[in-house]
Amino acid sequence: MKILITGAKGFIGKNLCLGLKNAGDEVFEYDLGSSEEQLKKWVSSCDYIVHLAGINRPLDPKEFLDGNVNFTKKLLDVVKETNSKAPIIFSSSTQASLDNPYGKSKKMAEDEIFAFSKENGTPVYIYRFYNVFGKWCRPNYNSVIATWCFNVAHDIPLQINESAPSIDFVYIDDIVSEILKTLKTGPKPSGQILFAEPHHSETLHAIADALYSFRDSRKNLMVPNLKPGFFKDLYSTYLTYLDDDDFSYPLVSHSDARGSFTEILKTMEFGQISVNIAHPGVTKGNHYHMSKNEKYIVVGGTCEIKLRKVDEDKIVSYVCSGSDPKVVDIPPGFTHCITNIGNGDSITLMWANEQFDPLIPDTYQCQVLLDK
Repeated sequence: MKILITGAKGFIGKNLCLGLKNAGDEVFEYDLGSSEEQLKKWVSSCDYIVHLAGINRPLDPKEFLDGNVNFTKKLLDVVKETNSKAPIIFSSSTQASLDNPYGKSKKMAEDEIFAFSKENGTPVYIYRFYNVFGKWCRPNYNSVIATWCFNVAHDIPLQINESAPSIDFVYIDDIVSEILKTLKTGPKPSGQILFAEPHHSETLHAIADALYSFRDSRKNLMVPNLKPGFFKDLYSTYLTYLDDDDFSYPLVSHSDARGSFTEILKTMEFGQISVNIAHPGVTKGNHYHMSKNEKYIVVGGTCEIKLRKVDEDKIVSYVCSGSDPKVVDIPPGFTHCITNIGNGDSITLMWANEQFDPLIPDTYQCQVLLDK
């Protein structure tokens, strides 16, 4: 399909244009700098119009009328002039039900579109979006989440209104998915107020706490709350506000003559992931755990992993290599060791079902190979 997007360079516009292109659609990107001739050409040839252009934080409140109402009228005039039959999707706001200059201008634009639909039979779909957050939203503009993500990423203190109530948010990818669904699966009932779902009601304190946990995860290695929903999307958003030269952060590596051991990630529910590097001929381990269990995955080099149940003589052996990756489970009560039998350094990813606690290490030395 051919889709005209007004406000294509804005926050929602950039994300939607990318989503449409990924879906194989042809996108006409109208924004500041586009000509009236382009607008007429694109309106006359498109299959859908997604009207996102507008103003939400002008220097002068009078600009709301021009940016949100008058441009909408201009767009509708072009639709009528070109005899376009393209349905119109309009980006409004939940503030359209409020008594403020921005909300009033959005409500006026809605009324213009509904009246046009009734007069000309054009299908229209008006979405009142909750507070939108996600990648590419401008900080210090119209989104507290964008501002706070930027501030926390740059060690700027947050200003929290102690009396602020919960705020309703919607994630940008959910908006894109909703619009794509409307475009792809057929029209919804025309002339109704629609909402992009799911939306999330969260307090500013909860958001601030989460953002600080994201920042601190680089030092304590704790993976943040990534359950599907608001905070998973918030973490994805936060990462996009890091500076380009700040995507990398150091880890603490414990090295000795045998190689090194480095913790990578930790979680409250799922333990931790580490990486073990061993020089050729080196054996590590020869211990067992009472409750802790592990998974070993050799991703570089070749290793032999041996296990023996502590009260038995039988030894089980697995040869693993980066060219033939496999997982070896290390159950509790089995003493185990891993030997680099290759010619170069071996690299093994190790998962444990709990974080290492030096006060309760649950690690007991015991040789796998028994003395004869």
